[in-house]
Amino acid sequence: MKVHKTQFCSLLPKSYINFLTILPAFLISILISSCDSLNSSRDKDEVYVVMLSLDAFRWDFTDKFHTPNFDKLASNGVKAEGLIPCFPTKTFPNHYSMITGLHPDHHGIVQNSFYDAEMNRFYSIGNREAVEDGSFYGGEPIWVTAENQGVKSASYFWVGSEAPSGGRHPSMWKKYEHDFPFEQRIDTVISWLKLPGEARPHLITFYMHEPDSKAHYLGPDNPELGETIVYLDSLVGDLMKKMDDLEISSKINLIITSDHGMCPVSPERYIDLSDHLDSSWVDIIIGYNPNYLVQAREGYYDSIETKLEKIPHVSAWPSKNVPERFVYGNNPRTLDFVFLADSAWSIGWMREANPHSRGAHGFDNANTDMHGIFYARGPKFKNGYSQSRFSNTDLYSIIAELLNLDPADTDGDLDNVWSMLRK
Repeated sequence: MKVHKTQFCSLLPKSYINFLTILPAFLISILISSCDSLNSSRDKDEVYVVMLSLDAFRWDFTDKFHTPNFDKLASNGVKAEGLIPCFPTKTFPNHYSMITGLHPDHHGIVQNSFYDAEMNRFYSIGNREAVEDGSFYGGEPIWVTAENQGVKSASYFWVGSEAPSGGRHPSMWKKYEHDFPFEQRIDTVISWLKLPGEARPHLITFYMHEPDSKAHYLGPDNPELGETIVYLDSLVGDLMKKMDDLEISSKINLIITSDHGMCPVSPERYIDLSDHLDSSWVDIIIGYNPNYLVQAREGYYDSIETKLEKIPHVSAWPSKNVPERFVYGNNPRTLDFVFLADSAWSIGWMREANPHSRGAHGFDNANTDMHGIFYARGPKFKNGYSQSRFSNTDLYSIIAELLNLDPADTDGDLDNVWSMLRK
């Protein structure tokens, strides 16, 4: 029989309670420790966490468009004013920060594409061999923390889950299929939650690539984007309804979040870096608007450095001098120089900007256009609670607390978000 340690004495005859009062302190500590272990096991057995990420869902999209299911989620749970991404505000670095609690400079996925000199290899999101190679990924994903402590996990297209990041995969994971229908992703998650007890995952992370695709093309302020936001809101409603119909519904903590927001851009606001830097000075340039990492060709470091402050609408630094607030530039994968376009501007190494792009991300994470969403409901969250903005590096700490896990060391801090949880 599983009991709370607070129930322990109430289950014993009075004579046993009298006996406990004369036990040596070390024996009592063993009894309490055993009860703690029992309680920890019980908590892990009865708690579930499901976290969905909607790529580039900006914090204010629910204010701009009709989203009754998000509104319901907020009234029945927690809504944050916004979720602050790490720099650079790109998809792969931030999704991996969300599940490791580490800044990109510390976990190593410093951009969607980067070069590792020690391995003499390139990483990019379209390179399947690299994406599935655990040697690129540092830190400990939350599913590794869970699995190492006996909590089964599952992941549906989350960054890092296709590689043995931190030493192992989740118990269940999927190889990325961009066009796989969102509705079927939800149905698979529900099917996982219907598995028999021992086979059922207690931690599930899954991902959808909208509204990112549409917002890049339309721009974040285009009314046509509302169709995509309304569609995603309907999927959130479908997910909540199907969860409510499960036998374990009262034990599920649902988190809906995003990796970053979206900023409007225009072809008229474009800087061609080749107008300011001679390509013969550059050995490696890697990245995509509005971020680039540059390795100087031998003998040309000083030539590039003298040009950095003269490029209009661009902030550029030697990696060692990136402002401290970005927590960026110390990882060797950031190369010699970091280039960042001013918000709403674009940069590249071509004569003209992409004429089809009206939205971009990767900008300064202090720009609220880059901030994402955080909604949550479940037995561990308060009802109707408004949370101030917080860093996505705190998400790992939240999940570890919900699942009663001993966390790895991270850059996050549970104290930042403790107030949203039931005590």
